[in-house]
Amino acid sequence: MNQRYAVIFEQAEANWAAYVPDLPGCVAVAKTLDEARTLIAEAIEFHIEGMILHGEVVPEPTTLAELVEVG
Repeated sequence: MNQRYAVIFEQAEANWAAYVPDLPGCVAVAKTLDEARTLIAEAIEFHIEGMILHGEVVPEPTTLAELVEVG
């Protein structure tokens, strides 16, 4: 069954970072946003596989992220 996890992308001075609030420790860093998207998808799969191998419960996605316009 496919799950959809919220991913937060943050632009730094020289790269992009991505993390998954529902999967603590699941992160990726890349030079471009597109590369960060690819790497975080791979990181999520790897992270979940590791949790399953260690007998851990994989959390259901609960985080929702939206852009909110102000002003």
